[in-house]
Amino acid sequence: MKGRRTRRTRDRALLGVLCLLPGLLLATAPPSGADDAERTAAAGYTWKNVRVDGGGFVPGIVFNRSEKNLAYARTDIGGAYRWQERTRSWTPLLDSVGWDDWGHTGVVSLASDAVEPDKVYAAVGTYTNDWDPGKGAVMRSADRGRTWKRADLPFKLGGNMPGRGMGERLAVDPHDNRVLYLGAPSGNGLWRSTDSGATWSKVTAFPNPGNYQQDPADTSGYASDNQGIAWVTFDESTGVSKGRTKTVYVGVADKDNAVYRSTDSGATWSRVAGQPTGYLAHKGVLDAENGYLYLAYSDKGGPYDGGKGQVWRYATRTGTWKNISPATDADTYYGYSGLTLDRQRPGTVMVTGYSSWYPDTQIFRSTDSGASWTGAWNYDAYPQRANRYTMDVSSVPWLSWGASPTPPEQTPKLGWMTEALEIDPFDSNRMMYGTGATVYGTRNLQQWDSGGKFTITPTVKGLEETAVNDLAAPASGAPLLSALGDIGGFRHTDVTKVPPLMYTGPNFTTTTSLDHAESDPATVVRVGQLDSGPRIAFSQDNGANWSPGKEPSGVSGGGTVAASADGSRFVWSPDGTGVHTSGDRGATWTAADGIPQGAVVESDRTDPKTFYGFKSGTFYVSTDGGATFTAKASGGLPAEGPVRFKAVPGAAGDIWLAGGKAGGTYGLWHSTDSGAHFTRVDGVEEADTIGFGKAAPGSAHQTLYTSAKIDGVRGIHRSTDGGESWLRINDDAHQWGWTGAAITGDPRIYGRVYVSTNGRGIVYGDTAGSAGRG
Repeated sequence: MKGRRTRRTRDRALLGVLCLLPGLLLATAPPSGADDAERTAAAGYTWKNVRVDGGGFVPGIVFNRSEKNLAYARTDIGGAYRWQERTRSWTPLLDSVGWDDWGHTGVVSLASDAVEPDKVYAAVGTYTNDWDPGKGAVMRSADRGRTWKRADLPFKLGGNMPGRGMGERLAVDPHDNRVLYLGAPSGNGLWRSTDSGATWSKVTAFPNPGNYQQDPADTSGYASDNQGIAWVTFDESTGVSKGRTKTVYVGVADKDNAVYRSTDSGATWSRVAGQPTGYLAHKGVLDAENGYLYLAYSDKGGPYDGGKGQVWRYATRTGTWKNISPATDADTYYGYSGLTLDRQRPGTVMVTGYSSWYPDTQIFRSTDSGASWTGAWNYDAYPQRANRYTMDVSSVPWLSWGASPTPPEQTPKLGWMTEALEIDPFDSNRMMYGTGATVYGTRNLQQWDSGGKFTITPTVKGLEETAVNDLAAPASGAPLLSALGDIGGFRHTDVTKVPPLMYTGPNFTTTTSLDHAESDPATVVRVGQLDSGPRIAFSQDNGANWSPGKEPSGVSGGGTVAASADGSRFVWSPDGTGVHTSGDRGATWTAADGIPQGAVVESDRTDPKTFYGFKSGTFYVSTDGGATFTAKASGGLPAEGPVRFKAVPGAAGDIWLAGGKAGGTYGLWHSTDSGAHFTRVDGVEEADTIGFGKAAPGSAHQTLYTSAKIDGVRGIHRSTDGGESWLRINDDAHQWGWTGAAITGDPRIYGRVYVSTNGRGIVYGDTAGSAGRG
């Protein structure tokens, strides 16, 4: 998993930018969260997630300090969530983010108001470079995230940028909750609101906007961005000045000047004297009762990198600094980040070695304010480990990754990218921490201190954070096959249950494309990314078991793949080389003639010898199993922007094509003669995906589904009459940001549709009365 999320989300962002224009920013967002698992929208549709449970990085967890069981989690690309103790699950809060504002699904910080617990704030924006066309914003809610209002900022925020695990950058004054601070990236400094987040202004007296860049030479602006202000912490024990907390600490991404303080409610600021240098302070957490500010340092911004680190304690009453690192510098090969205190037992502090990839992440615990520490694991007799915990991942069994590692590695892993760590302020036994793939938790943490073992389980139900690249719904076998970023994808035999394991043999880090033979759904092919080994795999049992194929020379990535209608041939358009065809399940490959490298490929769903391709406005057809392709003279198709097309099952030569670029040719086209001629579908201004499902009762047409802008309205649309008319089936509360990668109906259940998102997993909708009906 190391490094995967950066590559995948960078590619997804670039793809999304091609088909987006900066939208007009709205002042108010509609309801986007609900306390039950089902959400009913337009046209009688109910929306749920296909269960995977997790699947992405959770960089922040925030407990409210005044109300028990009120907690929030933020993700880097998949929105924010609120904990539901009754169901022990998470409720999504930002599903109302629409297509034009897709960047607001990246949450760089959260703050829960301890004075008025109904209030919660989210700082949103995914990228600070030009991958995200929109500016950042601070969302505010007075009903725990059910509805939101938005304050737009004059700069971008980076929920999926380097350094996103530092924080929290957003904080509410515990004495005057109208006052909030926000640490900004890109040299924009420290910002303040005095009206509960409605308006914001720069704190001009703050002297240091940060200077740390992961890679100053990166011309994309991704790794070269100034990571800015990292966190804000109030010292409530210092009293008030004009009603506001007197002392405020701020962490800055500057290795020489990492911590600043104000003792006059933010009027003036100064560098805290005597502080350590050479590291970045990822977190700063204050124990007001004992008068200690704890700081977790790393030599890098994270969340992937970090080779050295330290933990320090600052005595706020005496100004004394003390290095309390759990390990010596010589034994430290990671940075520290996740940092939490036990509010019920002052002096108990925990910290993570977030960037310890091998053999595992590490969590340290002290019950004497950092004077001594124990680790969650240590070596008994190398390479054997002695763990202070047991792990039970039976509720999310794929977290084992199907691995059989050699000691000292274990499966399931304790985690990686562990930058979020929180002890429940009301319950010393309860802890949650985020990883690059899930949220883990325990409810018997104090076993650590008594010599017993505490139990760690996934605490992630309801939090769906996968990025979806492709979907297939065969007519028989599993109802859904998915191609996902970071965790490969799954054979979903029951969309209401967590699959036992992702695709293995091989395990792709990211699956870019998959297909099944229309008349033989047992035959499935997938392609994707893999650091070493073949990037194509075949299944003869509907995706339950897999065997790797061989690669043509020059392959560097998955690209797209198509299976013939009967499963006898395959056409692959990989990254790095041209289109190839195989008739022996990838044992040998032959280069295809007449089609350019990088073309998107699909198959006819009836004629086993017919394959299709598209690139840069030209449609290509092969009638000899992919050996040769011919360019068709059909004009008017998009020459720029991503294009996706599909052939209709059961109708030879019937093709629908969606795609284009905002400001250029963009829409939905239909051909009934294998691409010789295409007709643009009236009323569809923009379309990005097309899929087919079971026909409506009495209809001669398969049901069409698309993520599109039709008659001026963006959304998920359905047609039951061959595209003559369309019905939007989602509403403004259920938009899920960017939905432009894949869509498919269900061939067995009329009205059911599966929708891809870029960070909110696979969403599926059922119309009234259709759920469960085949």
